Amino acid sequence: MKRFLMLTLALMATGAMAQGGYPNKPITLIVPTAAGGTTDIAARMLAEPLGKALGQTIVVDNRGGANGVIGAVAVKRAEPDGYTLLMQYSGYHVITPNVTRQAPQWKPEDLQAVANVLSAPQLIVVREGLPAKTLGELVTQAKANPGKLSYGSSGIGSLQHVTGAMLEQQAGIEMIHVPYKGTGPTLQDLLGGQLDMSFGTPPPFMPHVQAGKLRALAVTGKSRLPSLPNVPTAAEAGLPKLDATSWFAVFAPAKTPQPIIDRLTTEIAKIMATPAFKQKAAEQGAVAEYMNPQQLNDYAKAELARWGQVVKASKIEAD
Repeated sequence: MKRFLMLTLALMATGAMAQGGYPNKPITLIVPTAAGGTTDIAARMLAEPLGKALGQTIVVDNRGGANGVIGAVAVKRAEPDGYTLLMQYSGYHVITPNVTRQAPQWKPEDLQAVANVLSAPQLIVVREGLPAKTLGELVTQAKANPGKLSYGSSGIGSLQHVTGAMLEQQAGIEMIHVPYKGTGPTLQDLLGGQLDMSFGTPPPFMPHVQAGKLRALAVTGKSRLPSLPNVPTAAEAGLPKLDATSWFAVFAPAKTPQPIIDRLTTEIAKIMATPAFKQKAAEQGAVAEYMNPQQLNDYAKAELARWGQVVKASKIEAD
């Protein structure tokens, strides 16, 4: 009885510390991509208002490379105290574990769900000088020039890579895949004319599409984007099975105390409910779509299984 009482008091003290004393120093929000992509944009959209809500600075730390493994492993190995978080990109969370040949250095269960922040379909974009004005014209051009058109992605086995493979399969075309360490470097070469096309969530592409420096041919979601009403869905453009939506969510190391997770997800939900945050997301071609930890866990598991089937059909592997 005495041991039970001592254990109960210890647990109560831990909970009180987590709720009352957290946070008492800056928090690091790791981004597993290079700067400039949607994951980075999502992290920076959240960092400032969340820091204000928690009364501490949130430092965005970009650790791109290895299909998100570098960033995820850093969070996995961090102390589960709420001071190291991950802004996770769905492609890394549900595709990387399916494409790694050796046992991955991290598993989805090494991370604890906090909240989903943004959801966004991918855009199929081409460089300004490419003749194709529609997805149909792009397919026709690719068929006439097999193995000539190039597309960039965030790495071998990334969601962009898998989406490109899906397009090749469904349209019966052959393209050159050029892997990068994130959307930022991909975008630079696309704007510079070194790449013909790319796939990706709207935020990093939107300013360049609106400025006429890139051309959006289709959206890989179930509906058109309000911010790009004239850009058809892939289904409307003749490829009904080309459906690839990304999500961007906050995770913590496994075994992070529940009171800390509760505090974080509560504050994130409040921020995402504000008109300002929703408007900023819409301007980027994304949706502020909150999911609590349990909802995010369930969704991530279902996505892991769905994309596993796509990866298997595409026969994509990464070292």
